[in-house]
Amino acid sequence: MTSDPTAIPEPEFCFFDPLKEDLPSEAWQQLCDDALDPNPFFSPAFLCPYLRHMEHRPVRLAVVRDGRTGVWLVAAPVGRRRLGLALPTATVWATDYSPLGTPLMHPQAGPDAVDAFLKGAAGSGALLAIPYLPLASRTASRLSASGAVRITVTAREKRSAHDAGPKGEEQLQAAFSGKRRKEMRRLLRRLGDEHETSFESVTGAGVPAAFDAFLRLEASGWKGRSGTALSSRSQTEAFAKSAIANLAGGNCVRIDQLKVGEALVAALVLIQNRGHVFSWKIAFDESRARFSPGAQIALHALRENLAMPGFKGADSLAVPGHSMIEPLWRGRVETATLLGSQGFGGRLMTFLGEADLTAKRGLRRGLRAVKKRLGRT
Repeated sequence: MTSDPTAIPEPEFCFFDPLKEDLPSEAWQQLCDDALDPNPFFSPAFLCPYLRHMEHRPVRLAVVRDGRTGVWLVAAPVGRRRLGLALPTATVWATDYSPLGTPLMHPQAGPDAVDAFLKGAAGSGALLAIPYLPLASRTASRLSASGAVRITVTAREKRSAHDAGPKGEEQLQAAFSGKRRKEMRRLLRRLGDEHETSFESVTGAGVPAAFDAFLRLEASGWKGRSGTALSSRSQTEAFAKSAIANLAGGNCVRIDQLKVGEALVAALVLIQNRGHVFSWKIAFDESRARFSPGAQIALHALRENLAMPGFKGADSLAVPGHSMIEPLWRGRVETATLLGSQGFGGRLMTFLGEADLTAKRGLRRGLRAVKKRLGRT
């Protein structure tokens, strides 16, 4: 019996080590450039420095490629970790440093490629978790339509964002109108009593120096005192500097700054990808907190985004309910954890996974409530 030479080969699933030199990096980068929905955190520019400096657990790049041409159709980093508080499972590797779990998916990735990814990335287990997945994305729609695995959408949350075009302008006007506009302008004038205030957006070759200034500003505040600033640990600083330098080399970083004279009082690091903007890290001079420098730079970034040629939308990446960002960036991105399960074992794992995620979210809400009460005492 001979095979049909006219048959279209099925998509091929494989795992790669993202840090190995024999990885076909050009194919990976091409998928990043072509993907239905951008995810700069799954690009080699960001993911490789993160894995090199920050991860001690094995994380592999799950890839589906065209069986005939070798073109990458779907890719995402996958490792095994606790889904919530206790249950270990195969998980797309979105983290607190990259809270965006959208797999890189080629526009030509059909249902067979999607199914191959969902089944293959789960490995020997019966469940694959994709956290921080924007539900309105085209990628989420294709994943949810899979006929090969059981799809469950859980742990839904909404975080701050803002739209492009007329809708984005409406959101800006709603955020910067009436009493808030008057108060923010008054505070900006007060901030400039000693020296003139200025806003600047740094891109390209100026990014590394601007990021160093950001790191110093962040370390001078509560994050520095608590040991959670990027420069508090050598490995975190090395990862962040390398990733930002890599992304800046592709003109994918913008650092918005607010200065009083030559003194930096607020900075916001934004990652740009094909018209989409992701607000990555923010810092401000806490000695000038009464002038709301953090809110000032967030509003400035909103205006800069809307003025950017080809702008398509911005995601704050902030935790839902963020007290400073949410009143200013009036759009919302709804994210969730997508669970893809197989067989009876997968059904049981889905039930346990949903319970585990519910317990984790309940614990986080309780901790935030305690912090708020402590802040008022």
